[in-house]
Amino acid sequence: MGIVETKDGLARARAAGLDLVEVSPNSRPPVCRILDFGKWKYAQRKKEQKSKAKRHETELKQIRIRTPKIGEHDLSIKVNRARGFLERGDRVQFSLRFRGRELAHIDEGQRVFERIRETLSDIAKVEVNYRREGRRITMTLAPLGRKPDGGKGAGDSPKPKGEKQGSAAAS
Repeated sequence: MGIVETKDGLARARAAGLDLVEVSPNSRPPVCRILDFGKWKYAQRKKEQKSKAKRHETELKQIRIRTPKIGEHDLSIKVNRARGFLERGDRVQFSLRFRGRELAHIDEGQRVFERIRETLSDIAKVEVNYRREGRRITMTLAPLGRKPDGGKGAGDSPKPKGEKQGSAAAS
């Protein structure tokens, strides 16, 4: 509609049975739209609820390995569990605890972590390499690629379909 006086914009909105909504107050002249404001707010709320449902907050999942003498099948179960977490977008921390004389063979625990790293290298990267903390060794893995969130980047400006657009000059 081009640049229109505020009074004229309000009159056109009333004639159409709609509202005159200020979209960009900082621009000169301020940009306004003629639309059904209640309907637009309802659509925004629905869009926000839908984007929240898709979003996933990343968590740090911890998987404990009780001994460096873990069996091959037991280790594969723990690695598969970690794979599921990583595919969901979560970070995974493996921790291995040494008991008694196992502490003399830390290299066994490092070999276990090397096997885990090699097995999960297709979907994960090492965020914190294995390090010793007392009787424990820990290692943190993070997923390689993240799926983009559906809700990020959604603009706040109203853009419902099939409505009249216009601008009004400040008076």
